[in-house]
Amino acid sequence: MQEKRLLCRDRLRRVPQQFSWIDQRLVRGAYLRRCDCRGWALYLLLVTVADAQGLSYYADRTAAQLLSLELSELHEARRQLVAAGLIAYEPPLYQVLALGGETC
Repeated sequence: MQEKRLLCRDRLRRVPQQFSWIDQRLVRGAYLRRCDCRGWALYLLLVTVADAQGLSYYADRTAAQLLSLELSELHEARRQLVAAGLIAYEPPLYQVLALGGETC
């Protein structure tokens, strides 16, 4: 089994004050405009399966199958999330990032 490590220590997510892992700033900060529905489907998967530090491992084929996406669509969804500063990715490790920080 591969050892997990934080990809972006300074963007470790914490439960926001409104007590939800899905941060309300996704709407208020116009993050929703930064990705299409495939990106948000991947984001939902990642926040659902991530551990307390926002870390998870998912093979591309498994994630694509769970989301009913082609591999090319999954790659585009991931690219959007990275570009929006919402996740960090080093194969096969994902980290869901805290909102509002600098990119890693």
